[in-house]
Amino acid sequence: MSTYPITKRGAELLKAELHKLKTVERPGVIQAIAEARAQGDLSENADYDAAKERQGFIEGRIAEVEGKLSAAQVIDPSTLDAGGRVVFGATVDLEDEDSGAAVTYQIVGEDEADLKKGLINISSPIARALIGKEEGDVAEVQAPGGVRRYEVVAVRYE
Repeated sequence: MSTYPITKRGAELLKAELHKLKTVERPGVIQAIAEARAQGDLSENADYDAAKERQGFIEGRIAEVEGKLSAAQVIDPSTLDAGGRVVFGATVDLEDEDSGAAVTYQIVGEDEADLKKGLINISSPIARALIGKEEGDVAEVQAPGGVRRYEVVAVRYE
């Protein structure tokens, strides 16, 4: 099994989700199944069917999160020293050369990506274009509307 990168914050979020699934969600669905069983005939019991379906989802998600955590290569961006280059976990300030708009992105793992929060997936086109660049470099990104050019204004490891 290959490893995949995840930031320290992303690993903590996955651990918190796993804890909630095991300590809150799983016992809750077990209780719901017990209550549905107490109602009698299971062949036409919608509550029982829904609870069993929910249990399957929860158990599947637990297995998925445990698998991700076991294969994760946790990277703490604050300990990186990449000599000013853009690497996984780096926070990058960019300026769009066409519009002059300033944007800030942090390059993170697949499970952490949230564009609204400025967290971009390491395998996204913009992240791939930025990897290895330094302050003052220009990254060309193939976007659906054509090629976009971004100047790297600053690179931080936080």
